[in-house]
Amino acid sequence: MKKLYFECGSGISGDMTVAALIDLGADTDVLMQTVSTIPLEGFGIKLSRVKKSGLDVQDFLVELGSEYENHDHDMDYLHGNNAEHTQMHEHTHGHTHDHENTHEHGHTHEHTHEHSHPHVHRGLKEVEEIIDKTEMTENARTVAKKIFNILGRAEAKAHGTTLENVHFHEVGAVDSIVDIISVAVCFDNLGINEVIIPVLKEGTGTIRCQHGIMPIPVPAVMGVAEENGLNIEITDVQGELITPTGAAIAAALKTGDKLPEKFKILKSGMGAGKREYNTTGILRIMLIEETEDRENSVWKLETNIDDCTGETLGYVMDCLMESGARDVYYTPVYMKKNRPAYVLTVISMEEDIKNLENIIFRETTTIGIRKCKMSRTVLEREIKTLKTSMGNVDFKICKNGEETYIYPEYKSLINICRNLNISYQDAYIRAVEEYRQTYGDEA
Repeated sequence: MKKLYFECGSGISGDMTVAALIDLGADTDVLMQTVSTIPLEGFGIKLSRVKKSGLDVQDFLVELGSEYENHDHDMDYLHGNNAEHTQMHEHTHGHTHDHENTHEHGHTHEHTHEHSHPHVHRGLKEVEEIIDKTEMTENARTVAKKIFNILGRAEAKAHGTTLENVHFHEVGAVDSIVDIISVAVCFDNLGINEVIIPVLKEGTGTIRCQHGIMPIPVPAVMGVAEENGLNIEITDVQGELITPTGAAIAAALKTGDKLPEKFKILKSGMGAGKREYNTTGILRIMLIEETEDRENSVWKLETNIDDCTGETLGYVMDCLMESGARDVYYTPVYMKKNRPAYVLTVISMEEDIKNLENIIFRETTTIGIRKCKMSRTVLEREIKTLKTSMGNVDFKICKNGEETYIYPEYKSLINICRNLNISYQDAYIRAVEEYRQTYGDEA
């Protein structure tokens, strides 16, 4: 199973995420085509390579006209004491400007708009209307809306209002809307659904925003982390490493927070941050594939049960197997006072333990579960399907050095037995013979 691993040692923001996904291989032609249909004015897109901490990394920049500038990358505004910055958004502008979209293939769009806009505080309804009018796949549209809904709930909680009435400030600005749509499009384009984000590193101190001077993490980031179970680690970096947009992106995309014990890195992408803090300022995203050694480990869960019916035990076994247990079995025993009982044994991978324990507690009368970690040796294996004279048969092919073992899958054979009215033994022998005639002894 291929997965994306977000290494957020310098936090996460919208522009860092887009840049890293592009560096990982997202199609910039698809992105730029989508961006050109966003029904907003006053921005341009610039893709470039920049140096961060001595490394060559991808940069994604939403260039804003002066009437939309929110000083999100202005270190003096964010962390300085220059009071005149607080007046920057309290007036309107009317002028002509260029809207330029440029990407690494050299294709440039230039067109001019004449308009006058006040500073806009958009609600969730207005943002979703923008997303609906933008040309993108339905999956990308769903991801973009999910990110904004996560942000909306956090903002509503922070300001004591409802999701319907909340108005976005920084995150409803042009650059944040473009960032989030771009993340959704690039993520969808890569076609990977599993995302592992173990932890988001955050700084300390304060930062200036629309509402004034705020402590770090800002309330919106705290709200997103609280509602979505994000793991945050506070560092000694003075500054904001996790933006509200970045936190919402992490919450929307994350499917797990535990890396496989061993994995191969198939490809990586690095996205540059704009702010200058005492950190690398890079978001690194890796495309990984879990690897399985012949020697690895599993967990054994055990409990004694002396007051459940046979029907209950059968149902529990089905529930456990359907929920990821590698094996489930019962062993008859005699307990104290010579009472007959069963020992329920479940073989589990570490990431499934909690879920399987919950099933055991919910469905049986036990009040305690023993568990221990066990090493095991596993043969290299794969599943192959062969069209035989009896029908399609799935085979489990296992290798032990130079030897190959061929095992027809049980479910395939019982379907053949029922359809052809032959014995299981006959179906098994014929399936193995036809496999060897097709492939010999090789997998």
